[in-house]
Amino acid sequence: MTQISTIGTSTSATGAATNATTALTGTKTTLNQSDFLKLMTAQMKNQDPFNPVDNTQMVAQMAQFSSLAGITEMSTTLKAISDKLGATTTADAVSYIGKTVLTPGTTAYARTSGGIAGAVELGGAASDVGVTITDANGMVLKNLSLGKQSGGTVNYDWNGKTDAGEDAGTGPFTVSVTAANGGQSVSATNLVWAPVQSVSTATGQTVLTAPGLGEIPASAIRQIG
Repeated sequence: MTQISTIGTSTSATGAATNATTALTGTKTTLNQSDFLKLMTAQMKNQDPFNPVDNTQMVAQMAQFSSLAGITEMSTTLKAISDKLGATTTADAVSYIGKTVLTPGTTAYARTSGGIAGAVELGGAASDVGVTITDANGMVLKNLSLGKQSGGTVNYDWNGKTDAGEDAGTGPFTVSVTAANGGQSVSATNLVWAPVQSVSTATGQTVLTAPGLGEIPASAIRQIG
C-alpha cells in the first residue's frame, strides 16, 4: 500500500506562506484590512490539505479585524470633527474683537455720546433698586433709582451728567448696585457694556479682554452688542 507523506507538503506550505507574508508586508510596521485579506488568501492557498485552517478561527479573525478597522475609522472621523470644531471655536472667538459685550463688572467707560449704559441682574423681586456711579477718586457722580422691580435683568442708562448737572467726563467710572425688598437685601449683580480688545483660546476656553475688566470668560457674556 502506498503511503502519502505530508511532511514535504507542510514544509512547502509554511515556506510559501512565509514568502507571501514577506512579499506583502515588506518593511511595513502595520497592516491594513486589504493586507490581512491577502495574507489570509495566501494562507488558504498554501494550507496543509490534511490539516486545513479552522473556519471558526478564520471567521473570528475577520470579525476582530473588521472591528479594529471600524474603530480606527471612527477615531479618524472624530479627530476630523474635533479639529473642525476647534477651528470654528477659534473663528467665533476672533469675531468678538471690536464688539461690545454685556458682562458682570464694576468698571465702565463713557460712550462717544457720553454716559454709560448697563444693567442690574436681580436674584429676585425688589421694592427698591439703586445704582451709584463714582469717579476714579470715589466721589459720587450720580445716583440712579430704578424703583420697584419684579426680578431678572433691569437695564439702566446714564446720560453722563452728575447730580449737579455737570459733565462727568469719560471715566473710568465705578458702578455699584443695591437692591432690597421689604428691608431684606436682594442679590444684585451689575452688568456693564465693554469693548473687546483681544481674545485668547490658549487654555482651551475662550477668554476675552476688555479695558478695566481684564480677562472675561466667554461663558460670562450676557449679550453681544
